[in-house]
Amino acid sequence: MKDRKLRLSAVTIALHWIVALSVIMLLAVGFYMETTKAFALYGLHKSFGALIFFIVVARVLWRIANGFPEALSQVQRLELLLSKVVHWVLLIGSMLMPMSGMLMSAAGGRGVYMFGVELIASNPDPINPGKVVALSKEWASVGSQMHEVVAWVMVVAIVLHIAGALKHHFVYKDQTLLRMKGKQISE
Repeated sequence: MKDRKLRLSAVTIALHWIVALSVIMLLAVGFYMETTKAFALYGLHKSFGALIFFIVVARVLWRIANGFPEALSQVQRLELLLSKVVHWVLLIGSMLMPMSGMLMSAAGGRGVYMFGVELIASNPDPINPGKVVALSKEWASVGSQMHEVVAWVMVVAIVLHIAGALKHHFVYKDQTLLRMKGKQISE
C-alpha cells in the first residue's frame, strides 16, 4: 500500500485527485460568489468545504506517514526546494482554507453546517428573528481575511504545481504525470 518510485498507491492517487479537483472547484466557486454575490451557492460551498476538510486531514496524515514520492528525474537544487515548498503550501493551504471558512462562519454567528447537518450551532439574535449575532467579530474578520489571503496563495501554488508537472512531462519526459494517473511506469 506504500508508494514506490515507479508506482504510487491507489490511496495516494485518489486523495491527490479528490483534494485537487475539490480545492480547484471550491476556489472557482468562491471567486464566482465573491464577484457576483451569488448568495444561493454559499450553503453548497460551505458544505463541500467542510466535507473536504475531513478528506484533507486524511491526505495530510497519509502524506506524513507515507512521505513524498521520489522524484523520477534529477532536478536542480533550487527547483527541488521550490517543489517542496509548493507541496507544503498546498497541503497547509488545503487545511487552512476550510478551517478559516469555518472560523469565519462560526465566529460570525452563522454556525457550520454540512449538507444540513449542524456541526457548530448558529447564534440566533433574540431580538431580530432570522438574524444572527456574531460570537466574535474580530475572529470572524480574522477568518475572512485568512480565507481570502490563503485563496490567492493557493492559486499561485496550484499554478506552480501544474507548471512543474507539465515541465516534468514535456521537458524532462520522466513519466511523473503517468505515475500520478496510476500507471505503472518503466525506469
